[in-house]
Amino acid sequence: MKQKEGVIKPKTKRAKRFLDNRAPKLTENVKNVMIMKGGNTSMTVTQALKDIYALKKPSAVLYKNITFKYNVFIALPFPITNIFCLQEFFSKKTDSSLFLFGSHNKKRPNNLIFGRLFDFHVLDMIELGIEKYNSLSAIKNSKCPEGTKPMLVFAGEAFDHDDDHKRLKSLLTDFFRGPVVPSVRLAGLEHVLHFTALEGKIYMRSYRSLLKKSGCRTPRIELEEIGPSFDFVLRRTHLASDDLYKTAHRQPKALKPKKKKNISHDTFGTKFGRLHMQKQDLAKLQTRKMKGLRKRRGPAAAAEGETSLKTAKVEVE
Repeated sequence: MKQKEGVIKPKTKRAKRFLDNRAPKLTENVKNVMIMKGGNTSMTVTQALKDIYALKKPSAVLYKNITFKYNVFIALPFPITNIFCLQEFFSKKTDSSLFLFGSHNKKRPNNLIFGRLFDFHVLDMIELGIEKYNSLSAIKNSKCPEGTKPMLVFAGEAFDHDDDHKRLKSLLTDFFRGPVVPSVRLAGLEHVLHFTALEGKIYMRSYRSLLKKSGCRTPRIELEEIGPSFDFVLRRTHLASDDLYKTAHRQPKALKPKKKKNISHDTFGTKFGRLHMQKQDLAKLQTRKMKGLRKRRGPAAAAEGETSLKTAKVEVE
């Protein structure tokens, strides 16, 4: 590829396809995740990164030997200035907008940092500490196939009221939701990720949904834990400003749904339509025809009218 005046011009068709794939689109590509570990990590952090990588396949990249080459950048992820160069470099290289960083030290043991990027710059990061952990291999149950789109469940009042937990909910949703699909079959809804915020901790559990016979058309659903399971504690946070966060959520006009006139929805999602009609002439309203109400036309009707009037006069006299 040739770069001239800030514009990269491809020389081959392969380079042209590569640039077209990286170019801005109305519907962006699936968000990839960079998973990496710092200079000092424990066995718990290393295994946790591998298990999360197994959940995110194939939309994830796991860096194993990166610490030997780039230890100067990733020794201290916080403050934010120490992690700028590394994340921006690898996000451009792998076209990733999410990252997971693992580290371990005496002050903050078993540390995981979830973060995301906007325009190849760090948008926000949240640091979680592992207090209790069960790996995928520790739970001896059948697992879900690779690439299964999970169902996300968030329980706890903190996810609705606390600002840090609100941003954590948004970050975890971006991290684990997988590709956007138009429809999902019932048998494909078999992986459940449950997050619970309770007493200052975040509990993450992974389940597999089993469809059992119930004697009717609707199956009976049972949940079987498949791992991994985490007990997190919230530590440091680096959140984007409100203006930058609003800019990151901006959508192009072509993707915004067009407003339909005279259509509304209630709280239950029922669709209502309003019809505008012209004023009706009730004299021309079509009613049920009866023999006694039928109008007569011509001279016979006029003669009948005269005889009825004469008869009426005779009765009055």
